[in-house]
Amino acid sequence: MNHGIRAEILPHGPLQYAPENEMGVVFLFSYLASRLAVRVEKISTAFPDCIAYQKVGGRERRIRIEFEYRSSNFRAHHHSLRKCDWIVCWEHDWPRVPQRIRVVELRKYFGLGFNVWVQPVIPSQWRDLEQNRVRWALSKRAHSGDVLLMYRCHPHKRIEDIFTLAGCLSYGKASWRRGKCYYGDIHRICTLDSPVFLKDLRSDPIIKTASFVRRNMQGNLLVTEYWPYLYRIIAGRNPKCRKIIRRFAPEELSMRR
Repeated sequence: MNHGIRAEILPHGPLQYAPENEMGVVFLFSYLASRLAVRVEKISTAFPDCIAYQKVGGRERRIRIEFEYRSSNFRAHHHSLRKCDWIVCWEHDWPRVPQRIRVVELRKYFGLGFNVWVQPVIPSQWRDLEQNRVRWALSKRAHSGDVLLMYRCHPHKRIEDIFTLAGCLSYGKASWRRGKCYYGDIHRICTLDSPVFLKDLRSDPIIKTASFVRRNMQGNLLVTEYWPYLYRIIAGRNPKCRKIIRRFAPEELSMRR
């Protein structure tokens, strides 16, 4: 791990922290095998990594399993889709995985909750934020239930709208640029009466050191580790929204999924 940075705590798992590589995925899968009704026959270093049998009624079905830290690594490693039945991973970030492949995302089995993203919004897109439901381009790592802090870029430089991703991502033609992108349907959680400005984040003793602040809020920014501090600022300034956003309180991060 990088100095001063550690992985997420697994409050209900056999590891103290979330895995950071494929070996950790294998270890956690062995812990969950009985819960998944799977009996492991063989694990090897050759593709596929594992041969197992799953109970189906009164019989067993043979399944070929490949372990990956992220599901998209399967594609990056150029594995054969025809010779695999399951991808077991820590994080599922491959929305276009073929339907015949089952993806077992271990995060969901260990009580880790939603992620929080900062989504930059350029002026030409501000009108879209007037809707309570809108289709939006997102990081391919976004999951259903994630929180999206919609940051209105220059000249406003503020977070005023909070949305959540409803459902799974799709892949298709981008409406705001050439080419294709990942997108999803996002639903409004609330609108802040008292927005959070970039200058506020730069004056906070903790948040001012965050990479997304130093990068001037550019890009699809994963900010989950700073959510307790961001939530404190948002809730403190917007008492009318506290009840609405309570289900996304920082303590819920270890309870959902």
